[in-house]
Amino acid sequence: MAEQENDTKNQQLQNLRTELQKHLEKPLAKGDAWFLVDNHWFKQLKKYVGMEGAMFDSGGKEMGEESANPGPIDNKPLFKEDGEDIREHMIDELDYVLVPEEAWDLLVEKFGISETQEPVKRKVVEHGMFVKHCKVEVYYIEFQLAENSNLEETKKKKFSKSDTLEHIQNVMREEFNIATEADTRLWNKYTSNTYEQLARLDNTVQDAGLFSGQLIIIEIKNEDGTWPRQARSTGTLGTNGSTSPIPAPPPQPLGTSSSFDKKEGSPVGTGASTSTASSSRYNFSGTSATYGDGGVSDKAQPGICGLSNLGNTCFMNSIIQGLSNTPEIIEYFDNDNYLEDINEDNPLGMKGEIAKSFGQLIKDMWSGKFTYVVPRAFKMAVGRFAPQFSGYQQQDSQELLTFLLDGLHEDLNRVKHKPYVEMSDSDGKADSDVAMEAWDNYKKRNDSVILDIFHGLLKSTVVCPECPKVSVTFDPTCYLSLPLPVKKERQVEVFLVYLDPLKPPTQFKVTAPKNGSMGDLCIALGKLANVPGESLVVTDVYNHRFHKIYTSDDQLSHILDRDDIFVYETDNTDSNNVTVPVYLREKKNCSSYAPSNLFGQPLLCSLPQSCTSSQLYDHLLQRMARYVSRPAEEDDWWKPPPKSPDSGQGDDCSMEQGEGSSGGSSEESPTSETEPGKASTAAETPDDDMLSEEEEVVGPLKMFSLHLVNSYGNAQIEPISEQEEEAITLNSKNYLSLDWHPRAKQKFFNEKAAEDFSQDDSWHGKTTPKKQVIKLSECLKLYTSQEKLGADDAWYCPNCQKHQQATKKFDLWSLPEVLVIHLKRFSYNRYWRDKIDTLIEFPVNNLDMTQYVIN
Repeated sequence: MAEQENDTKNQQLQNLRTELQKHLEKPLAKGDAWFLVDNHWFKQLKKYVGMEGAMFDSGGKEMGEESANPGPIDNKPLFKEDGEDIREHMIDELDYVLVPEEAWDLLVEKFGISETQEPVKRKVVEHGMFVKHCKVEVYYIEFQLAENSNLEETKKKKFSKSDTLEHIQNVMREEFNIATEADTRLWNKYTSNTYEQLARLDNTVQDAGLFSGQLIIIEIKNEDGTWPRQARSTGTLGTNGSTSPIPAPPPQPLGTSSSFDKKEGSPVGTGASTSTASSSRYNFSGTSATYGDGGVSDKAQPGICGLSNLGNTCFMNSIIQGLSNTPEIIEYFDNDNYLEDINEDNPLGMKGEIAKSFGQLIKDMWSGKFTYVVPRAFKMAVGRFAPQFSGYQQQDSQELLTFLLDGLHEDLNRVKHKPYVEMSDSDGKADSDVAMEAWDNYKKRNDSVILDIFHGLLKSTVVCPECPKVSVTFDPTCYLSLPLPVKKERQVEVFLVYLDPLKPPTQFKVTAPKNGSMGDLCIALGKLANVPGESLVVTDVYNHRFHKIYTSDDQLSHILDRDDIFVYETDNTDSNNVTVPVYLREKKNCSSYAPSNLFGQPLLCSLPQSCTSSQLYDHLLQRMARYVSRPAEEDDWWKPPPKSPDSGQGDDCSMEQGEGSSGGSSEESPTSETEPGKASTAAETPDDDMLSEEEEVVGPLKMFSLHLVNSYGNAQIEPISEQEEEAITLNSKNYLSLDWHPRAKQKFFNEKAAEDFSQDDSWHGKTTPKKQVIKLSECLKLYTSQEKLGADDAWYCPNCQKHQQATKKFDLWSLPEVLVIHLKRFSYNRYWRDKIDTLIEFPVNNLDMTQYVIN
């Protein structure tokens, strides 16, 4: 019968999994609704229904194990403490998972949602103008809104990138109580004295290029038909965006930014019409769009020109400044040589737009008229062709440079019709012949000023480990991406929970191999703490529960810097013992059927596989001996305190029902037990009536009852008998919960002692190694050294006709006039991004590369 039930349940889970996977494969479509789900909960769900990629987390290893049941959807970790809005800077697939509406409805139907939680619903928006790119807009953009007559008083409001300016205007009319018949118009603010009218109300926030923190002003028409901010007459520069002097509003949270709405600020004398024509298409707000709205000054010098920050665009400004100070680039663009090379028909190019906007920017920076310019038109042109750069967030400088050099090369490619060229293998020919052939073939399809200045040739030699095959190829490159020869170690912060129950947890800073396993971490910690490394178990504790219980083979890269890592010493000497995760929960009221709240730190206890109920109870009390005291035999601790006539307050046992959701964090509850001075003002509640006469007299046998629960701690599997001599059998898949009677927790559980911990010398010690300094020559040697390919990176040998872990070597064959060197400071994997902040020494002048060039 049980087998039949299991089969039915597995079939149901299989159906759920199939349906869920179908929904999760749904492509993003503009306007669709998607929902955020806490990643911890979602991983638990994947394990429960047997979806891929769920094997390394805690809980049952088999599909349908009740200990792996995730219980109701719990999105509490996604919200700020006040629960009003979601936390900032969360990362997709690390903090949350996005699911389409159909999948969300299915999950709510099957598992429910934690009480008092609102679903986090977001819309799919479209990015880019030419390259369309759909994205779920998790975070809205916040603007400061003000009415023109009172710029000091601003209101913050969030909008979607897909909201139109008309929608913003309607919201502002409502916010500032503007009469329906009154005419209004919108302005946005760039720098302390630069404003731009937002004339095209059908544009979206994205089209208008607005960014977070910007001030948007609504202006109401005067009764005489004039506007308080009269439109500027052409030719006036002094007003910088408005004829009426306006008090500067409070400083903005983001870096200074500036407008590009001054057509008359163009530095291009008589050629202004050409440049304006080519760049006006970048302007989406109904005003002209050259760069010349920067700092016009008599003291300006050609090339000594700053760039305004548009949000967090210092990554872009640093690359522009680097290119702007490359003599070959200045000469080519400032003398208008680029105009005759523009190739608008190249299918691999950007219709000439990147070249035009970059050329105009360089001309403005070298015109000698500006102390700074605003690279907004260039920024918007880049964002339209590479949507990853379309926002105003920090991005990677090297990625932008790679895109820009490639974009400029294709926009300025003199080859109008690219011929088909077949690549041949070296087949024992001399290197010089193979190199010449590769370069000639490349030049047949590619010919631009970027190639002339930035492109070199790289030799790649791959040797098969089994047969005599040696493959030599020559590839053009426009930068060298150099690895850094650093020691691959990381420091992991952990709490060690000793087997000795009287020793408080201790904080350690452990140095372990960066690419090592949990076993390596345990060995290193064992040496530091003088405990056997093989008895240690690494866990990730989150919200009073185990998010993951790692095996010794799990990779250390699973641990993020933000994780709370607790390492437990277990007793692995006795083969009759089993290690069981134990949660502490508190009944929210005196009814034994009420939902419970997790509190405190969970335990990983070594318990006998078979014992009686009373032995198990004693084992657990012994494990908590440091912070739990036992009641005296005559202590009727379960009885409510005598009611004082003036307080109208009876039993502290009644918790406020709204406090905390099932399975959520509950350090604050119960209210009145932990802080008698803040006793609840609620009158006697029905919870007191739940105490039967019998319980008043006899009381519960124990301070806490025991349940087998799921690994999330929010769903019961079965109670454990309270009959003293009842035999109990435990296995490693069980999760145990101690459900504390509220009065027992108040009286015998010392929360302060439970939270006590000590710190090891490694925590305070100068464990950080002396800053390593690396010379650029060491990076070049490492780059040109021979390496064996990894199993994931195997090479297909045409002789053996299979993938081989071959040896590979790069050599520099020829270098360009201007060499771009990129230092690989970041290493990525699925779980984290690590930055190497080691100092690299390089010569500012006379870098001699001859010893690395083999040609």
